[in-house]
Amino acid sequence: MIAETFIRRPVTAIVISIVIVLVGIISLSNLPVAQYPDISPPTVAVTANFTGADAQTVEQTTTTPIETQINGSPGMTYITGNSSSSGQSSISVTFNVGTNIDIAALDVQNR
Repeated sequence: MIAETFIRRPVTAIVISIVIVLVGIISLSNLPVAQYPDISPPTVAVTANFTGADAQTVEQTTTTPIETQINGSPGMTYITGNSSSSGQSSISVTFNVGTNIDIAALDVQNR
């Protein structure tokens, strides 16, 4: 029954479809837009230097003990460490989304 009405009156079908599109455009422009959520996890970086040491020595004497102490921080997701042959150790601690980075950095520093 509805199909027959639109077949016999194509102008009515066109007007109704235009009204639907206009209502959609108006509704789209009136939708509230929230701020983008913070989806990147907070990260704390720890660096240490052991001048004159090779990568294996830096790993054994600097990186591993620091990682052991930092491991278990509240809200920590994962930890990655890297030791270079120039005597530099860099550790990156990633926390859950929503963790206060200031408190997390203070906790890592205290550990």
